[in-house]
Amino acid sequence: MTRNRHTYLYTGLILAAGLHALPAYADHSGQPASAALVGDLQSELGCPGDWQPECSATELIFDGENWSRTFTLPEGDYLFKVALNDAWDENYGAGGAASGDNIPLSVKGGPAEITFTYSHATHVIENDAPIPEPDAVTIAGSFQFELGCSGDWQAECLVTGLAFDEEDGVWQGTFQVPAGDWEYKAPIDLSWDENYGANAVRGGGNIGLSLGEARDVKFYFSNATKWVTDNVNSTIVTAAGSFQSELGCSGDWQPWCLQSWMQDVDGDGIYTFSTKDIPAGSYEVKAALNEGWDESYGAGGGGANLPFTVPSDGALVVFSFDTSTNELTVGGELPKGDLSLAQAYWLSDDVIAWDVPGDAVVSIHHADEGGLGLSASGVTGGEAIELVRVGSVGGEEAEKFRHLSGLPAFRLPAGDRTLIDDILRGQFVLSAVDASGEPLDATAIQAPGVLDDLYGNDEALGVSFDGGAPTLRVWAPTAHNVRLHLFDGPTGGTAQVIDMERDDATGNWSAEGSAGWEGRYYLYEVEVFARSTGRVETNLVTDPYSVSLSMDSLRSQILDLSDPATKPAGWDGMRKARLRSPEDISVYELHVRDFSISDESVPEAERGTFEAFANLSSTGMKHLRSLSRAGLSHVHLLPAFDCATIPEDRSTHKTPGDLSGFASDSTAQQEAIDAIRDEDGFNWCYDPYHYTVPEGSYTAEPDGAARVKAFREMVAGLDRVGLRVVMDVVYNHTSGSGQGSTSVLDRIVPDYYHRLNGDGFIETSSCCANTATEHDMMEKLMVDSLETWAKEYKVDGFRFDLMGHHTRGNILKAKERLQSLTMAEDGVHGPAIYLYGEGWNFGEVANDARFTQAAQNNMGEGTGVGTFNDRLRDAVRGGGPFDQGADHVRRQGFANGLYTAPNFLRSGSEDERRELLFFTDWVRLGLAGSLEDYSFETSDGQVKTGAEIDYFGSPGAGYTSDPQEIINYVAAHDNETLFDINAYKLPRDVSQEDRVRAQIVATSTVLLAQGIPFIHAGQEILRSKSMDRNSYNSGDWFNHLGLDGTDNGWGRGLPPRGDNEANWDEQGALLRNPELAMPKELIALSQAMTEEFLAIRSQHRLFRLTTGEQVKANLHFYNTGPEQIPGLVVMGLGPDRDAPEIVVLFNADDQAVSFEMPGHFRLHPRQKASADPVTRLADHDRQSFAVPARTTSVFLANGKSGRRVGRR
Repeated sequence: MTRNRHTYLYTGLILAAGLHALPAYADHSGQPASAALVGDLQSELGCPGDWQPECSATELIFDGENWSRTFTLPEGDYLFKVALNDAWDENYGAGGAASGDNIPLSVKGGPAEITFTYSHATHVIENDAPIPEPDAVTIAGSFQFELGCSGDWQAECLVTGLAFDEEDGVWQGTFQVPAGDWEYKAPIDLSWDENYGANAVRGGGNIGLSLGEARDVKFYFSNATKWVTDNVNSTIVTAAGSFQSELGCSGDWQPWCLQSWMQDVDGDGIYTFSTKDIPAGSYEVKAALNEGWDESYGAGGGGANLPFTVPSDGALVVFSFDTSTNELTVGGELPKGDLSLAQAYWLSDDVIAWDVPGDAVVSIHHADEGGLGLSASGVTGGEAIELVRVGSVGGEEAEKFRHLSGLPAFRLPAGDRTLIDDILRGQFVLSAVDASGEPLDATAIQAPGVLDDLYGNDEALGVSFDGGAPTLRVWAPTAHNVRLHLFDGPTGGTAQVIDMERDDATGNWSAEGSAGWEGRYYLYEVEVFARSTGRVETNLVTDPYSVSLSMDSLRSQILDLSDPATKPAGWDGMRKARLRSPEDISVYELHVRDFSISDESVPEAERGTFEAFANLSSTGMKHLRSLSRAGLSHVHLLPAFDCATIPEDRSTHKTPGDLSGFASDSTAQQEAIDAIRDEDGFNWCYDPYHYTVPEGSYTAEPDGAARVKAFREMVAGLDRVGLRVVMDVVYNHTSGSGQGSTSVLDRIVPDYYHRLNGDGFIETSSCCANTATEHDMMEKLMVDSLETWAKEYKVDGFRFDLMGHHTRGNILKAKERLQSLTMAEDGVHGPAIYLYGEGWNFGEVANDARFTQAAQNNMGEGTGVGTFNDRLRDAVRGGGPFDQGADHVRRQGFANGLYTAPNFLRSGSEDERRELLFFTDWVRLGLAGSLEDYSFETSDGQVKTGAEIDYFGSPGAGYTSDPQEIINYVAAHDNETLFDINAYKLPRDVSQEDRVRAQIVATSTVLLAQGIPFIHAGQEILRSKSMDRNSYNSGDWFNHLGLDGTDNGWGRGLPPRGDNEANWDEQGALLRNPELAMPKELIALSQAMTEEFLAIRSQHRLFRLTTGEQVKANLHFYNTGPEQIPGLVVMGLGPDRDAPEIVVLFNADDQAVSFEMPGHFRLHPRQKASADPVTRLADHDRQSFAVPARTTSVFLANGKSGRRVGRR
């Protein structure tokens, strides 16, 4: 599924509402004294109020096994859970989780009798309330465009909408789907907020659909079970018989009536249907296939009707049909457990963990080819081995899998490793029975832990060369067999198929070739059991360690990266300029395509490509050279590795036509972009396909080695203008998983490379399929990939997308590996490689739930790794990344008028003054490198350290120990540009000139702060994206980067509907305002002023202090405390041995300000000669500083007579 590139600029306030507790497991203690239904329904059921665990009116009744009771509830929406023993000390919510989420309940159509049942064995609460049908269900997937939608994966496109059949109680729809390999899911109510995929899992994996030819495909969705399927992947089985009229069918023996639809939710080939609605009596049944009588089965798998008896009204009747034997059975008991779930964990060769009762007898069942099933009597098929209980998870396993600590632990009986090896290469599940042999539960097993334990290794994977001959090696420890398919070209031809050899100690498969193999293309044929399909799959898949690919990544290529043909002239002799310390870094975040796609000074074939950076005479490269001369050191490239969302054949890229004639607030532009999204050449590329190959759409020739050379030409071109290269890397998720068409890792070692939840489904908090770099071989893939980029492409730094989803150890291991590289051995100076990333704390890993995260607080402890400073960002910009509607306007910040220049939704009140002073403390802290132990007087009059300063209700605004551990920024690719956010927040009557000044004040807080400054491409030239808050797939039109200085991108129409429609009212009013269209003279002024601050930073080491101790010794703030002048930050620096004292005044007020500080100071020479005449007006008269409105002024002390700044 092509997913929205969500915004990840998380704030503490957002996270506080969404933290995940460690999972609580059932303790299987004795039954409680009481169990009560609690919630906002209690006052409707006779309690004096709601949420009262002590109220007897909603107590449940114990029947010897479960607690249950029937209540009559009026129509309405409710929340509830169960509390034990008349108190909140022990309570259970959704999924049986201790202190878990409240369970929603909707009662429609008047009062209803509802039975609630609580099981103390599982802590799960069930109810039999009718489930209201949604308003709409669509089939959204990769074939929607072919079926008439404007694009793919469109939840809102009713062309592929299903219709609800009242008699069947099932949503259905038939569409003619072309031949091909497709994927789909079922979004609910025209939105992705609720959607269902494989195995009826909410937000689950995409469902594959492979068609050899075009055909009608019927899709089905059951809202009762959430199962979505089709008549190609599944047999449509109906329990047809003499009872159907009792279930709501118009008559009996109706195979087309799906009220008795038998479903195979877990994909094990056993279709079931259960009901309590058949009255007592004798009946007959057959299993009818595909809604007709052409094929049906009855008693013993034959054609006779199967008789059965319902002993009493309300008795449970379970119909089961096994498609492998065509056997139909009718019983009164559902199977215990679910083999579609993986709720057990194989952590090492001698530890298997599963949450089962203390007296349970646990066995492992295994079958080489799959075929294990589940019936009322337990697991069917394969062989079984009883396990030995060995206490609970502790020691090394608990350290590595902290969320599983304390779970009951088991092991196989003593035996050789060969048995474990055999089990792991097939299907394997656990069953639990009680002492009398009655089934209790059954589940599949998550096995990454044991795979690491047995097969983790450091051997070179992918293609390696020895004497010119390649060896290909792939890690596939669970595969039955692996073969190498060799091709002469990137497409077509007949494969040469070669058996690969397995190393039983490592699980690596290898094939040795000859020198003649170089340049040939290849695929791996992997024969492996996939739990997602329940069978052994034969997958033709590219190499996860690919270093070269054919166009659109259809084949890997055998390529020696040391081949001179892949290198531009002078590549091996390239020596980067010396970098004395990380604090000398300044970063410019740039998208490869944005840089040159509209640059007419670049040959048309090279626009939007790596090659454009080698054209030193182009407008874009001249712009970068200018920034470099001012002091810029690094260009950060948005993802430039191979991604799954951009077609690589540039000749097929669609364009929207000429959009320049539409009004500045028109919807026409975004409609034109939406019509070609996914078929043009634009995407941010945060959809990893192959981690270690340059993206093919960014080169004129995407087949083979040409893209390698093109990337190197880019690095060389940037080096020639004095700039280093940072790569934005996305090892936290993949674009595909399971058997999906862009799935690489999962089709080689299923269920290993991704982080799974407690039910064995892939976590998707990143946006997509989360990877699990806590697993050894996924960590190896990441670190090996980083080393390749550093050694073979001379990349100087890496920015980790969602770094908090990695372990702290992952990042430090990567840093150690990279910084160990040497010029003599590797051709690069490793100690100069810098790492930073998004240290956001959210999702299933939040608060170190599974491991010590690479999140802000954990990385600010002497790691030397940078994290993004959301404190400074939010204080300067105002508001937060999730604001909507009027909040965009209301929530002003330091640089755009909070209190000092209130907009029409603000009043300049005393509360706003206090708010400004509070946020100004965050600005000061950011200027001091966000050090946890830096102290100053805060707005409440107290002297506090950074760690003590409040951050959304908790201390910890400061968290670093060294300036290099903070990335200071006020704009990035995510969310609105700085110009656009200021358009929302500044008063509407602010002049064009003052909008430039407000932007520069904001930028100056970044460029003059301790730490690493980070600038969004175009920030220096007032870049606008026509107010688009998430332009990941908004095309070249809305992502315009006008480095020629003639157009900043404002007024290109209302931004795309998907992420912006809720803000169109506010945006339209602004886009119509002609005063917000910036002339080229002011664009040029903005660039010049930005370069002035870059130059000042570069000139003075006091702005680039290298330790926390230096900052504490040399940096001091004036104008602090409750009586400070609002909107003014006064920062003093030094002196040190090599630099005079410096005083910087950041005046965000719309009025000039005077600040008394006797001494001898002069305006910095760069500002004395500033391109901005207002900046030149700043002055010091030996008593006071005079600073113009919306101006940041830098003053130098005149020799020894200057005031000694930074000392009281």
